[in-house]
Amino acid sequence: MSRLGKKPIKIPNGVEVSLSDGRIKVKGPKGELERALHPFVTVEINGDEIWVKPNLEAAKRKSDEKKMRVFQGTYWSHIRNMIEGVTKSFEKKLAVVGIGYRALMQGNTLVLNVGYAHPVEITPPDGISFAVDRDPKNNWFVITVSGIDKELVGQVAANIRKVREPDSYKGKGIRYLNEEIRLKAGKKV
Repeated sequence: MSRLGKKPIKIPNGVEVSLSDGRIKVKGPKGELERALHPFVTVEINGDEIWVKPNLEAAKRKSDEKKMRVFQGTYWSHIRNMIEGVTKSFEKKLAVVGIGYRALMQGNTLVLNVGYAHPVEITPPDGISFAVDRDPKNNWFVITVSGIDKELVGQVAANIRKVREPDSYKGKGIRYLNEEIRLKAGKKV
């Protein structure tokens, strides 16, 4: 059994959780999130606690029971992240490293000048916001991706990083703020 599934998820004050038609809806001060539930999982709301349990009636074979336990822990984490997102929100920070590399905001659009012949423009999806600052210590541009959906924040940050992945010889490119890049040795003469 999933260790997480043995614990209830506490619903904080100001957050509403509802179940309908195989979907869970979480509404809080920062916004509202919704997710479809897998048939291997049942969710029960008791007062200010949410219990995620495997749906053993959906098992057709013995091997399905192990999958159900995996889904139990996964959906427990999804629901907890939804509750945390509507109360605190999530953010990821990326550093633009390299001479002449820049990140600018033009309205809602993020504009990256990272060594290509043209600037790369990234428009945020609904529920995501960008902010660009300058790190005074390293003189890097720092991009902050924030939103209430943890998966979407991570995916948008990964898409920005993919525009110019860090070079393994010089270390320039777009990286997560605390990411360590192991540099390779250059040619030896």
